[in-house]
Amino acid sequence: MSDTMTNSPAGKLPQHVAIIMDGNGRWAKRRHLPRFAGHRSGVEAVRRVVQCAARRGVRALTLFAFSSENWRRPQQEVGLLMDLFMTSLQRQMKMLRDNNIVLRIIGDRGRLDPRMQEQIAAAEALTADNDGLTLTVAVNYGGRWDVTQAFRALVAEIEAGRLRANDVAEEQVARHMCLHDLPEPDLFIRTGGEQRISNFLLWQLAYTELVFTDLLWPDFDEDAFDAALADYAKRQRRFGRTGEQVEHIQDA
Repeated sequence: MSDTMTNSPAGKLPQHVAIIMDGNGRWAKRRHLPRFAGHRSGVEAVRRVVQCAARRGVRALTLFAFSSENWRRPQQEVGLLMDLFMTSLQRQMKMLRDNNIVLRIIGDRGRLDPRMQEQIAAAEALTADNDGLTLTVAVNYGGRWDVTQAFRALVAEIEAGRLRANDVAEEQVARHMCLHDLPEPDLFIRTGGEQRISNFLLWQLAYTELVFTDLLWPDFDEDAFDAALADYAKRQRRFGRTGEQVEHIQDA
């Protein structure tokens, strides 16, 4: 364990960490390699971070693997990404089960290849009885899609007479969002130097602490993850209160 985590205050560990894994292509380009080599190296970074999060005691880790906008990339790259996802899922299923990790996939599965949908369902079923880290991977996901599908569900309830429009509040919306049964992310990390959330978990990130790093995703390792946790531990989360109110609650 790195010194950054050793010095972090107890009780300030985020329950839920969300990550945009950015920079695979640039990592490969700097090494005069094809973009796909960066994606392969990115898979190794995923494995490292998942294992580190589980060891640290993080309850939930959500990774943005493929956005609804990524279909705009060259067709060959999209095909290679999908093949890599399938291969990685097949190889890691036993490791996830044996390490007590729950795997969940969020996003619009309708556009995914039927074989991939079957593989996802099998992996989720294999790990469903685990009770350790919940690893959520967002595939063909977009925050606006998430909000839209939640409102469609609410409209269906209203049309069926199970809910009145005047009774719709944040709680009703939230229960139809992806990740509704998990704590909202405490910490968001984006690698690759960009400082935006890129249509990721728009509803869920409302009060999340944000950390941006210039490290490209394949270079993101245990020390970098620990540094982000240590940064989070130094912050005071107020949720609309004053700093004095938060200190009073903590001292009570």
